[in-house]
Amino acid sequence: MDRPLDASVTRSRTRRRGLVVVGSLAAVAFAFSWAPSLVRPSIERSRVRTSVVDSGPLQAAIGASGRVLPEVEKVLTSPVDARVLRVRRRAGDAVRAGETIVELDLSEARLAVEALDRDLALRRNDEARKKLDLESKLSDVEGRYEAKKLELDAKRSALDRKQKLHAAGLVSDQELKEAELAEAQAAIELKQLDAARRLARESTSAELAGLALDAASLRSRRSEAWRELQRGNAAADRDGVVTWTVAEEGATVRKGDAIARVADLSAFRVEGSVSDLSAARVAVGLPARVKAGEEALEGTVSAVDPTIRNGVLTFTVSLADKSRPVLRPNLRVDLDVLTDRKARVLRVARGPFATGEGAQNVFVVHGSQAERTRVRLGAASPTHFEVLEGLHEGDLVIVSDLSDYLHARTLRLR
Repeated sequence: MDRPLDASVTRSRTRRRGLVVVGSLAAVAFAFSWAPSLVRPSIERSRVRTSVVDSGPLQAAIGASGRVLPEVEKVLTSPVDARVLRVRRRAGDAVRAGETIVELDLSEARLAVEALDRDLALRRNDEARKKLDLESKLSDVEGRYEAKKLELDAKRSALDRKQKLHAAGLVSDQELKEAELAEAQAAIELKQLDAARRLARESTSAELAGLALDAASLRSRRSEAWRELQRGNAAADRDGVVTWTVAEEGATVRKGDAIARVADLSAFRVEGSVSDLSAARVAVGLPARVKAGEEALEGTVSAVDPTIRNGVLTFTVSLADKSRPVLRPNLRVDLDVLTDRKARVLRVARGPFATGEGAQNVFVVHGSQAERTRVRLGAASPTHFEVLEGLHEGDLVIVSDLSDYLHARTLRLR
C-alpha cells in the first residue's frame, strides 16, 4: 500500500528541479552573452592595409576609363560605286604617303569620264556654231542700221536744199512738205533699228553667257569625275599604319563607303568615358592624369561629347606627351579628371574599402579589434577620400576590401 512521501523528500526534489531550471537558464544566458564573442570573425592583421585619418590638401578627381586612339586617323572612302579588285595592304601594315592600299575596278568611272569628254566636245562645237549664227544676225542688224543712218543723212541734206529753194520761191510748199515727211520717217526707222541693234546685242550676250554656263557646268562635272577616277585607288595621304581594310577582294562597295583606315602612330589621344552622374563636373580645359601601365601621363580635357549615350558621357583627353612608347592603339587605361582643389580637409587613403562618395560602412581599428563604423565620404582624389562624417583625425581605418565581413559589428585582428 502506497504511503505519502515525507515532506523533507518532497522539498529536496523541488530544490533539485529548481536548481536544474536555474542552471539551464544560466547556460542559455551565458550562450547568448558569450557565443557571439566566441564565434566573432577574425582576420590576420598582416593581411589588411590601414590608413590613419589626417588633414591636408585634396585634389578632387573623377575616376574614368579610357582608350588610347591615334590622334589622326584618316578614313579612306570609295569615290564611286565599284568592285574591290585587290587589297594590297592589310591591318598592321606600314604604308608610305601615296602608296595604294585598296585597288578598285574603275572601268565604269573611266567610261563616265569618256562620255563627259564627248559631251563637252559636242557642247563646244554647238557653242561655236551658235556664236557664229548670233554674230551673223547681229552683223545684219548693224549693216541695216548703218544703211538707214546714211539714208537719213541724205534725206536731211535734201530737206536742207528744199528749204533753201523754197525760201527763194523755187520749190512749192508741197515739195517741201514731202521732204520733211521723208526725213522724219527715216529718223523714226533709224531709231527702230537702233533699238533692234541694242536688243540683238543683249540677246547675243545672254545666249552666249548661257552657253558658257552650260559648258562650265559640264567641265565641272568632268573635272569631278576625273578627280573621283584619280582617287579610285585608295592611297595613303601620309606615312602611317593601316588599322582596317575591307575584308574581301571582289566585294562591291558603294560611293562613300569606308574601304580603309590609316593612322599616324606618332601621336595619340585618349577617349574617356564616365558615368552620367559625374557629367556635370567634366568640362573642357580640366587637367587629367592617365595611368598607362606603370606610367602616369599628364593631359587636358580637350573636347566633351554633348550627348550622353546609355548613361555614359564620353570626352577626349589631349596628352602633353603624345608619343610615349607605352602608348598603343586601343590600349585600355584608367584616368582621373582633376576638378577643384581643397586646401585642407579631413582625409583617408583611397582603397577598395569604399565605393566612392556617400554613406558606407568601414572598419576602425581599436587595439586588437576593428569596429564597423558608419561614415560619409566626399570628394575623391587619386590617393585620398575626403571624410565628411563618422571619423576623426588620428583614427586608424582598414582600407582593404572587407565587404565579406560587413555583416559583423566587430572584427578580431590576430
